[in-house]
Amino acid sequence: SLQSGAAEGPAEAAVGREDGGCEGLWELPVERCVRRAECGRCRRPRKVCLCPFFPVHPLKVSTCLYIIQHPAEESRVLRTVPLLAACLPGDKCKVLIGRRFGEDRYPELAAVCQNSNTLILYPGAEAANLEEVALIFPSPSTIIIIDGTWSQAKDIFYKNSLFRLPKQVELKTSISSQYVIRTQPTNTCLSTLECAAIALAIMEKNDGIRETILRPLQALCSFQLQHGAQIHHSKEHLLKNGLYDKPMPKNKRKLRRMELLVNNVKI
Repeated sequence: SLQSGAAEGPAEAAVGREDGGCEGLWELPVERCVRRAECGRCRRPRKVCLCPFFPVHPLKVSTCLYIIQHPAEESRVLRTVPLLAACLPGDKCKVLIGRRFGEDRYPELAAVCQNSNTLILYPGAEAANLEEVALIFPSPSTIIIIDGTWSQAKDIFYKNSLFRLPKQVELKTSISSQYVIRTQPTNTCLSTLECAAIALAIMEKNDGIRETILRPLQALCSFQLQHGAQIHHSKEHLLKNGLYDKPMPKNKRKLRRMELLVNNVKI
């Protein structure tokens, strides 16, 4: 009516003008989001498929790996455990995800930990050199590896009594990590895949195993760097070269750990 038209205020008039200006937009065609074609095996976009870098057939190994994976690792896009699993037979690489592993809920794992032929790869004062242990250790054997950040791995190791049953071993190596798209605490800290590759090569007495397992990791890092990723130097490298750009921690324990990194003290 004329009365309602006369009552229209500035705000209502503005809304009317805005609606009129948007009329043409509703008629524009909507572009559908099309997902990039993925490889059915490695689940990566076909342009960066890693399958050509996996062995044609799973590696024949007698050693069995149990990967104890922290739940946070499962959601990471650039994780290394799937690459490791793609190189090995399914019965030689078993992945268990969780933080706490009790005998009642994980009877198979408990039996593995209680077996005298099982080793757990975790560095520490009580850990023996894997190369020395491999010379006298019976075959076939099992190696348990914890997959997570160093703090996550420490939490899993010390809060699960099962993992203190196997013989504890560590890798005595000065090899630098090739997993350069993720920051490591020190220059010699290795990814789960790299630890597994070196450990299997030692236990199987076959250096070719290490080269085969590292190939997809090298390809992954190369693809990421080609598509804009940056090389991640270790925290040790950044601190020693004055490149660490984050605020220093106020926590005295964390600050002490950083001092040890700079002074080449093993932590």
